[in-house]
Amino acid sequence: MTMLDLIAAGAGEVIRWEDLGLRNGIDLGFFTLRFYSLAYLAGIFLGYWHLSRMIREPGSPMAQRHADDLFFYCTLGIIIGGRLGYATFYQPELWGSTDIFKLWEGGMSFHGGLIGTTLAMIFVSWRNKLSLIRVGDYVSVNVGFGMLFGRLANFVNGELWGRPAGPDVPWAMIFPSDPLGLPRHPSQLYEAGLEGLLVMVVMLALFWRTTARFRPGLLVGVFVTLISLGRFTAEFFRSPDVQLAEFAARTGLNMGQWLTIPLILAGLGLVVWALMRPPLVATTPPPAPEPSSA
Repeated sequence: MTMLDLIAAGAGEVIRWEDLGLRNGIDLGFFTLRFYSLAYLAGIFLGYWHLSRMIREPGSPMAQRHADDLFFYCTLGIIIGGRLGYATFYQPELWGSTDIFKLWEGGMSFHGGLIGTTLAMIFVSWRNKLSLIRVGDYVSVNVGFGMLFGRLANFVNGELWGRPAGPDVPWAMIFPSDPLGLPRHPSQLYEAGLEGLLVMVVMLALFWRTTARFRPGLLVGVFVTLISLGRFTAEFFRSPDVQLAEFAARTGLNMGQWLTIPLILAGLGLVVWALMRPPLVATTPPPAPEPSSA
């Protein structure tokens, strides 16, 4: 039975994650190549390939050697920042434990990865005397690839499932790692759509179909606003981390939502700032010359 068949039958029978036939990796005998790791690699390499195409277009703030530097340092920022952010914001007991190095078991923070990537862009821009805001514009167009693959990997791993869902949600499913065994929102797929696919479509369209790249700060502002709103919305369906459930009940919002509110405001502020400034080049073609009189 395919996934579509299971979803179609969901109204009469609860979907069970294990019935989808998903595996969390490829068993090579001596080593299991986990889809979680492959998702990060796919997102990073696809982003690098696309960035290399972007910088060939007129108005690029960087050369290929700068894109190579960004690829290396942003990869470090995503991995180190994402993991340390998760340990700081969601599971402080990882500090002082060797489990903090077990990236293949999952546990990466979006906010930590964002901080790590930002620090990487600051370093590369400073070292090469590049415009940080324009470097951010170009990098932001490519983040959706990694977010899409990463959230799909969360679903394939059967982790980070959502809140309990009522009978009016026919696609709700039971995840084997849920000790209560309740039908839940597949919030990983919601996040894949909001933080990944939607961000990809909008950002790619803005870069390739408009002159947004000539307004410093506009692309990165739209990106931060979109992905933060997507995360804030998805958190309503996502089950809070066990160790932070009491915090969410006490404050009314998940930790992820509180961390996202400043990002939404910052993104909107960047958009307004960018639109109030003149573009780097004319956004409209010059008027046609008047025909000479006979």
